[in-house]
Amino acid sequence: MADSKLHDLLPRQGERVRAVLNILIESAYFYQTDDRNGELFPFLLRYRREFTEFFKEFYDWDLTFDQLPKAKCARVFKRRWYNQALSESQRQWFHFTRRDECLAFMLLLEFFEQQLDEQNMSVEDPENLRFYFGDLLVYTHRRLGELYPAQADSYSMEAVRKILRDVVPALEQFRLLVKVKAETGEQVGADQAIYEALPAIYHYNGTRLSYPIFRELAGDEETINERSSC
Repeated sequence: MADSKLHDLLPRQGERVRAVLNILIESAYFYQTDDRNGELFPFLLRYRREFTEFFKEFYDWDLTFDQLPKAKCARVFKRRWYNQALSESQRQWFHFTRRDECLAFMLLLEFFEQQLDEQNMSVEDPENLRFYFGDLLVYTHRRLGELYPAQADSYSMEAVRKILRDVVPALEQFRLLVKVKAETGEQVGADQAIYEALPAIYHYNGTRLSYPIFRELAGDEETINERSSC
């Protein structure tokens, strides 16, 4: 085996090393709150240089954190797909391809940043930001109306609700959002449902993501649907 500082930890901390490596590839993100015993996430932070070098040397993946030294979230990120036989639909990754989906995600990031300002919160706060689905719906509907004034019929409130209903499950699957459970026996309407924005959302820059698609606002819709990718 090639020289690896992480390999040197195996005789002493083999169980923890293997646990952390498995957790990092079992889902898109490893959250501090996933670590119920409070052992593995601190272990990853303590030996982050060794884990970073391991993933880079053997996989050419990047190990990143939302903030240091008080990280809440870690992920491994690959920049290249090696199995070219796989189509995009066969790859397990967070990826929107249609224009409306990309717009909804980018507007969610805008909404998130606005809510941080309104609630006077930042990445350093111990609690995660929470919001009502209805507030996100109203914000997205308003912004789409501003961006596409000539397509008001296409972006009615109900049309935007449908777009968000298609997007939000993917955000839950890849652990950017989580729906907060209602109190036992409490009946909550769809617009009153509360979502929590998980730390991974700080990994995304709405301005940078939005540039390629907003640049083509006046372009052909079908062409944009084919080209757009988040």
